[in-house]
Amino acid sequence: MATMQFDLVSPERRLASMEVSEVQIPGADGDLTAMPDHAPLITTLRPGVLRAIGAEGEKAYFVTGGFADVAGPSATILAERALPVDEVTGDLVEELISASETRRSNASDETADAAAKYHADLTSALDAIVGR
Repeated sequence: MATMQFDLVSPERRLASMEVSEVQIPGADGDLTAMPDHAPLITTLRPGVLRAIGAEGEKAYFVTGGFADVAGPSATILAERALPVDEVTGDLVEELISASETRRSNASDETADAAAKYHADLTSALDAIVGR
């Protein structure tokens, strides 16, 4: 089975560096799956669950946004904030939802749609993780 290098980093820490057969990415324009020899691609991320699948099984990470750089032999994810799904707590969910609601209510006319979309993506991802 062909593999590719997968790296996931956030400002706080490096979360993953491993060989995988595929990476499922929550892209801003829709979900995508990167596999070995994928065409070069750079995209922004929306809040969601990123999944890396390799010989060790599937690893799932919650990301709040950032960038994905996919180029044939590797996929590098630079996340604004990221953590393993099993580290998402109720307190964190409430903190993120509250901050997103504040951001949405303070948005100007020019940024209101983007703030509303971010909030919807964030709550959808968190609902899927914690089953709210």
